[in-house]
This record gives sequence, C-alpha cells and structure tokens, in this order.
Amino acid sequence: MSGDTGLNFLIADDHPMVRDALASALAQAFPGAAIATAQALAEVEAALEANPETDAVLLDLDMPGMDGLTGLGLLRANHPIVPIIVVSAARDPGVARRTHDLGASAYIDKSSSLEEIARTVRAVLDGEVLVPPEAAAGDSFAQRANQLTPQQWRVLSLMVQGDQNKVIAHKLGVGEATVKAHVTVILRKLGVRSRTQAVIEARGLALPPG
Repeated sequence: MSGDTGLNFLIADDHPMVRDALASALAQAFPGAAIATAQALAEVEAALEANPETDAVLLDLDMPGMDGLTGLGLLRANHPIVPIIVVSAARDPGVARRTHDLGASAYIDKSSSLEEIARTVRAVLDGEVLVPPEAAAGDSFAQRANQLTPQQWRVLSLMVQGDQNKVIAHKLGVGEATVKAHVTVILRKLGVRSRTQAVIEARGLALPPG
C-alpha cells in the first residue's frame, strides 16, 4: 500500500510491552504512519475526540475503564466510523463473536505473529470486516446492544453496577424521568422484559476469567 505516511493509528493497551510490540509491527508494515497510544478507555475517548480521522484503533478489552465488552460498545456508539480492531488474550471463542456483533472490524489474538497482525490491519484499512469463524448467524444480545446510543450505554453500564434510577440520574446529571425513559428504550432495544433481565444479559458481555 502506498501513501502509508498519512495513516493514523491508536494503540490502546495498558501493558507497555504489548503497546511497543504493536507499534513496532505497525511501524514496519506502514512506514511513516503516526502511532498514538492510550492506556485506559478515557484516554482512547480523548484521543479519538482529538483525532476523529484515526484510521484504526487496536483495542485491548482488558484495560482500565473497559468493563469487559461494555467499553467496546460505548466506543462503537460514540465513534461509529473509526475501525476498531480488538487485540485480546481472551481464550473464549465466544468473545471474538461478541466483539464482531458489537461492531469490531477484526479480532486478533495477542499470541498472533507481528506479520499476521499487520496483515489483519491492512485488510481492515482496505475496508474489510473480518468475521470470526465462531460468528453465528442470527440475532444475539450483543447485536441488539449495538443499537444503543452512547447515553443508553452509560445508563446500562450503571444498571449493571447496581445503581437505581435516582443514582444514575445524579451521576449523569439528568432528571430521573429521563433515566426512566432511557431504561424503557434500552429494554425495548435489547428485547428483554425487565431491568433484571437486561442486567443479567449485559453481564454476559464481561470477559471470562483467563
């Protein structure tokens, strides 16, 4: 690929060795590309706000603020255009499928070779969405959750933490009636009947211990 000089990447991982390895792979494969780094979800958000034209984000799921796959859903809702490539050590094949359902363009195992990582990034830059072999056809909770707006993701994440509407309203700086309206829409979008069911399903977006 010519013209790599104008590329902008964001590597988000809280382990310096992983960040360095990914940066090395990208620098070799895309000479002249600009490579920024982040160590927490808040830093990813700030970097994307500052540079919305980022060509791809390489995102670790197990990072401060991510709260499992909830962080991916929030990023996807806030930044629907930026390609997100999940780089994870999670061994559960279901994790790769759920990242795809939540809008990730590709899933890379941290044990992959630098060549394989570069090849995946190049494919995503070419507009491909690499569907993991475990991705099942049909409707899934993660696919339905992908319809939530950023504010609805925030409400859902606080619901998962056990906060009631009054507390959520205080934390988000909105009225309790607004939170109730959000909860109603969240339940409808997720296809669940109760707040409890929504929380149980959303907890399934957590990463398995590994």
